[in-house]
Amino acid sequence: MTVATMSYGVRARERMPFAWDPITVGLTAALLLVGLIMVTSASMSIAARNMGDPFYFLERQFIFTMAGLLLAWVVTRVPVQLWDKYSLALLLIALLLLTLVLIPGLGARVNGARRWLRIGVLNFQVSELAKVLVLTWVCSYCVRKRAELESTLPGLVKPVSLLALTGLLLLIEPDFGAATVLFATGFAVLFVAGARLRYVALLVSAAVLVFVLLALASPYRLKRLLIFLHPFDDPFNGGFQLAQSLIAIGRGAWFGVGLGSSVQKLFYLPEAHTDFVFAVLAEELGLVGVLGVIALFVALVWRAFGISRMAAQAGLRFQAYLAMAFGVWLGLQAIVNIGVNMGVLPTKGLTLPLLSYGRSSLLVCLAWLGALLRIYHEVKCSSRSAVTRLPGGTR
Repeated sequence: MTVATMSYGVRARERMPFAWDPITVGLTAALLLVGLIMVTSASMSIAARNMGDPFYFLERQFIFTMAGLLLAWVVTRVPVQLWDKYSLALLLIALLLLTLVLIPGLGARVNGARRWLRIGVLNFQVSELAKVLVLTWVCSYCVRKRAELESTLPGLVKPVSLLALTGLLLLIEPDFGAATVLFATGFAVLFVAGARLRYVALLVSAAVLVFVLLALASPYRLKRLLIFLHPFDDPFNGGFQLAQSLIAIGRGAWFGVGLGSSVQKLFYLPEAHTDFVFAVLAEELGLVGVLGVIALFVALVWRAFGISRMAAQAGLRFQAYLAMAFGVWLGLQAIVNIGVNMGVLPTKGLTLPLLSYGRSSLLVCLAWLGALLRIYHEVKCSSRSAVTRLPGGTR
């Protein structure tokens, strides 16, 4: 592709009306609507008792949903090439944020973890943004160093070392769940980008071994692991949250007890509107509601992979890797949150994307969806530009 052709393609994208992807928009809207309904249902009791307003969390979730949608619209106006061009600067910002949050006075400590950076009256969870910025650099690396990545072990070790450094900063907070999701997503992108299977398998095995040793070396993590395996051995202390979640899911049966009729959210299930909103959904809407929500997530992840494939076919490799990274991240975080709620995975402080009450997670997720929509737009414009350059086409 010549410089003139690239310049023509960029100019064409700026002239063409924005190509919205109705599938991504529709699936996102459906998940946001379900999230607003379930956050309201799960939080009314605790909001009325602690805040004096049963709609306290709904109002804030709605405000941040609107702010996130505005942020997503702003991101759709930014050419994806700029993410690639400034990926190193974005990486440095991510590392700086993860370092600043560890400094007393800057990082806010909540429930024993220092994951939030205080901005005025608000706390922002920097790991949510840092994951996106780090993965952006990984995607850019896969484009710039493709030959080295495909042929040599050092070509894979370089980005993995960066992931290890980021993971270490996350573990210091501590945020074991975010570190795990970041590693898994990064390895998936590197493998799809062409890293040799034996090298990936070797480094994945090493990473898994390190995570296991870290889990076993910490009495706190080991306790959480053992409680996850047998929550009803200590149902009134360490296993209380998971036990209440399992009771909620069990009460839901096929069709649930009815929207708003959950018993477990009435001060039994801690964090019912955040990390464990899925359990309330299962109790109130039953297996049918659970399958519906899972189907929405699967469809959105599948659409992200579809856009990634379209970008790859159009020769937009960075866009393809970025769209795939979003799909993998979204799927993994949803799997981890749902798995924790169902007692399949150890308890982790990860929200359910687009559904849980969480300002940082919601803003970052919607911004990344804006980037996905921008990638779709650029793919469509690239296809139209190619058609106009065919013999007989207009220019």
